[in-house]
Amino acid sequence: MAHESSAAIYTAAGANLAIAAAKFVGAFLTGSSAMLAEGVHSVVDTANQILLLVGLKRAKKPANARFPFGYGREVYFYAFLVALLIFLGGGAFAVFEGVHKLQHPEPAADAVILGRTIPGFTINLAILGFAVAAEGFSCFVALRAFWGEKGQLPPITAIRRSKDPALFTVLVEDVAALIGLMVALAGVVLAEVLEQPAFDGIASIVIGLILIGMAIFLMIETHGLLVGEAAEPELVAGLHEVARSEPGVHHVNEVLTQHLGPADVLVNVSLDMDDALKAGEIEQLVGRLETRMRGLSPKVRRVFIEIQARQDAAARQADLQRAEPAA
Repeated sequence: MAHESSAAIYTAAGANLAIAAAKFVGAFLTGSSAMLAEGVHSVVDTANQILLLVGLKRAKKPANARFPFGYGREVYFYAFLVALLIFLGGGAFAVFEGVHKLQHPEPAADAVILGRTIPGFTINLAILGFAVAAEGFSCFVALRAFWGEKGQLPPITAIRRSKDPALFTVLVEDVAALIGLMVALAGVVLAEVLEQPAFDGIASIVIGLILIGMAIFLMIETHGLLVGEAAEPELVAGLHEVARSEPGVHHVNEVLTQHLGPADVLVNVSLDMDDALKAGEIEQLVGRLETRMRGLSPKVRRVFIEIQARQDAAARQADLQRAEPAA
């Protein structure tokens, strides 16, 4: 999955860099506020992809004495930075620029290129058309990679369950970029047809609101990963089943999981075992459980099994629940 994430990120970064250059040229030649907002949006997206690549690289650092569980959550931290950058660098700027355009509306300026005067409207349409094509290709690459992960789940559910923020961040960015381009296109066309330059500013504000909404959504998703989300319900259920099926296990007290990275799941299991089992038999049982649990998914890298009487485990859980309000 890391390879698919990297491929989608590199594709998005290349597309956004080319798109940003084209949009800034168009904004400079025509004075379009929506085009300028879209140019900033593309620059922010390019910076975001660089941050995601840095996060993916740092997440591969091996564990050490200071970080015994590794650096897998680095990618979650950088994904949160990406959401913050989208909010401040893309959304807030677009809204500010749109408000400024509404206060000082001006029609798109014509430009002289190679001795020929080209209407600003034509320039904007050409650049937006190029941007839609490039962004559409980037979105297709990200969607194909994400589709392989999500299986049959609905898109929103798949994003909520995905533990790979690098992949779903690129996908959400690309979808938001395509929506923003449609809004910019509508603003440019309406400003020209109705001879109302204010529509250009309105389009910029709408683009900013789209980016802010997307940034808030990504912040919520990456926040959960930073705090420590459990593995997907299907994997947790499978771990329960493996533990229950092992002879000598009287009761599965608790199965706790936590993602330490997109492909790194920590499993902690509390079991009530048959008191008649000898130490050697318990060791063999624990070894079988670890092997079977790791076999459920390549993401399961660490398995800790705790032997505990059922009543003791229940008492501990009750103590934890009573302590929660005080925390």
